[in-house]
Amino acid sequence: MNELAGILVAAVLATDGLLHAYWATGRIWPARDPKTLSLAVLNVDISFATPGVFVLACALLLGALTVLARVHHLGMLGQMIPAPLLQLGILMIAAGLLLRGLAGIVWALGLIAAKSKLFYQLNLMLYTPVCLLLLAAAVIAAFS
Repeated sequence: MNELAGILVAAVLATDGLLHAYWATGRIWPARDPKTLSLAVLNVDISFATPGVFVLACALLLGALTVLARVHHLGMLGQMIPAPLLQLGILMIAAGLLLRGLAGIVWALGLIAAKSKLFYQLNLMLYTPVCLLLLAAAVIAAFS
């Protein structure tokens, strides 16, 4: 159960990290234009083709490796980094997921207006539920 929870968290973080790396190159799939992508994902109109998006992609991929190293003892990485440090890393990921989940609830309740109807729908149906599910899975994985 703990290993499965960790694999779920790592898989989603890695997928999200790869997607952000893709967007950092200036590509916009699955949107039709950069503004639509930005409003759908961030609820603001800014460019995704920035170094900050690439840094976020790297952080997400590092998070995925951290979780795998903790729950699956990823070869040398899992042996080089002490388990308590990996556990702390997963708890930091959980804290980030908690913050995003709470922000999603604020948007869902309309306490902060969504500039994009698509963002509102994605936040309500995908972003917030996935963050809260991953939060629970990350806590389980941290204490494996």
